[in-house]
Amino acid sequence: MTTLQALPLPSNFEDLCELFLLYIAYSTLGWCGEMLYCSIPKGRICEKRGFLNGFLCPIYGHGALLVLYLLHGGFQNPVLTFIFGAIVTSILEYFTSWIMEKLFHMRWWDYSHYKFQINGRVCLLNSTCFGLACVLLCHLVQPWLWEHIVNLGPTITVPLASFIFGIYLMDTVLSIRSAIQLSAQMGKLRELQSELKDYVAEKREESQERKAERRAEVRERARMLRDGADIFERRLLHSHPDIRKSREDLLTAIRARLNESETEAKKATDELFGDERKA
Repeated sequence: MTTLQALPLPSNFEDLCELFLLYIAYSTLGWCGEMLYCSIPKGRICEKRGFLNGFLCPIYGHGALLVLYLLHGGFQNPVLTFIFGAIVTSILEYFTSWIMEKLFHMRWWDYSHYKFQINGRVCLLNSTCFGLACVLLCHLVQPWLWEHIVNLGPTITVPLASFIFGIYLMDTVLSIRSAIQLSAQMGKLRELQSELKDYVAEKREESQERKAERRAEVRERARMLRDGADIFERRLLHSHPDIRKSREDLLTAIRARLNESETEAKKATDELFGDERKA
């Protein structure tokens, strides 16, 4: 195998640009791997993956740099690289899942249906794949890739990194904005579901016309929340099936409650006219 290389800490702006390009490269490779991992079992290209709109997954870039620094470029024994790489990346995945859920009040991925998992945030299958990826990273990819980035020279790396960073920053801001808006939309759907549930439970004595108006009002609010997502919010939904399913479950529950109340109203009307006919 290629000689292992510890990743040096940046000492100036040029070194920082080289490190950023390395981060972008691994984020892009991670996105490609994620797409293959999701598409092969389905036999077709799945929806675009990742938090950002661009073709990269930042968690893979952070994971690669974290492994390279903590493992000092990797162990000479690939088995040790596999074990410790799997541990480091799994901790990162768990922490990322937890902090994103706390920030946006949504579960971005859930492995609860896997046999070996921890709180649905990490699972044995992914940890194994991460460990294997760390072996490839440290023993094959990193020495070759880092050499080529360094050999580009500052006349290329500095303007290239600066240009990519500008796009990356805009994408990050836009994606965070979309995540916040999507989180607010999910919160409003939960409030609407709770409001509808409480209203039905109270069994208020209102006219059938007023009840019909309230149902129409709730239906319209749910429709506006469903259709109000912009193109970037819809992209996040397509990229994260677990969030999309949670949203669909909320809409289904609201729809079912509305249909239930309409059925009860129709039954009450039928009983009323039935009593009048008997009289």
